[in-house]
Amino acid sequence: MIYLIRHGEAAASWGDHPDPGLSDQGSLQADAVATKLTGFKISSALTSPMTRCQETATAFAQMSGLKIPIEPRVTEIPTPNDVGDRRTWLRALMAGNWVDTPDLVKAWHRDLLEAVNALPNETAVFSHFIAINAIVGHLSGSDAVTVFRPNYCSVTILEQTGAGRKLIERGESRETRVL
Repeated sequence: MIYLIRHGEAAASWGDHPDPGLSDQGSLQADAVATKLTGFKISSALTSPMTRCQETATAFAQMSGLKIPIEPRVTEIPTPNDVGDRRTWLRALMAGNWVDTPDLVKAWHRDLLEAVNALPNETAVFSHFIAINAIVGHLSGSDAVTVFRPNYCSVTILEQTGAGRKLIERGESRETRVL
């Protein structure tokens, strides 16, 4: 199994700070998901380089004793340099399809999927709303950027089959503040 964990609630919204840590609520969510994850057979883990993911992963590292390296390919979706208003850009992107995204985003999407495909079983991945959507959408055969709304610290479960990865369970979905 591969476990995709969305980070806990950030201390600032996506458009307000380039790399916020967790809010107080996000820290509580990280502790709760760490406790949940210790009930699974997880032998390795990795995290996005973004602070909110690293802080979410730290709670699990402390409980499990695992070292959790940074994997840049599971990071937040990149913003093209020519974008002035990140919030407006992301809202439009989230309502669209992968085929219509800029080349920078298409490359990120490809690299993300390759990274997840290469993971060994029993790995936890601490990542982001759009990244988890990219993976779930790909496995579901959807080109939509947003296929569900993973809640903070939700756990989405994938399985390795003879034909590749298979979606077993979407994480808890909720209308969360993304922007």
